[in-house]
Amino acid sequence: MKKIAVFISGSGSDMQSVIDGCESGYIDGKVVCVVASKAGIYGLERAEKHGIDSAVFALKDYDRDCVKRDEAIINYIAAYDVDLVVLAGYLGIVTEKLVSAYRGRMINIHPSLIPAHCGKGMYGLKVHASVLASGDKVSGATVHYVDEGTDTGEIIVQQRVKVEEGDTPETLQARVLETEHQLLPYAVRFLCGKDN
Repeated sequence: MKKIAVFISGSGSDMQSVIDGCESGYIDGKVVCVVASKAGIYGLERAEKHGIDSAVFALKDYDRDCVKRDEAIINYIAAYDVDLVVLAGYLGIVTEKLVSAYRGRMINIHPSLIPAHCGKGMYGLKVHASVLASGDKVSGATVHYVDEGTDTGEIIVQQRVKVEEGDTPETLQARVLETEHQLLPYAVRFLCGKDN
């Protein structure tokens, strides 16, 4: 059984899909710790409800130094002997130090079909607004490995979501999020050794 660390910055709904997959036996793994980029987010309550250890690593607490923060994160998750790191709506900038520590074992989910609508500054509703502004007929979600770039790591799996007439960034986001909740556990299941 693989040990999983999940990184979050908000409600933690993508994290919940991974927890549910582990608890149901769909994923041969267990979420052993949660890293949050800020305090007071609902994702921390979700972790607590499932008895999962969590810690907050707010950039302001490290003099806005991403490397110092990531060193602290590495020290924190090392104690759990983590096999896989899952960025699930995590908005922190991941440094080379953290990438190096978990190269090939760190994944991210992005709410578009990479390489479209991704990169620096592309997160949340901005992604879906960009899709609609471009006139694309299809969007979707991508799970990819994390490297030193922004959304540039090797793609693991993607799933398409049709753009409907009259979509707003909010309606498109809601449908893509439903897809994320299927796609992320699928990718984690694969990486934890089921079906590969």
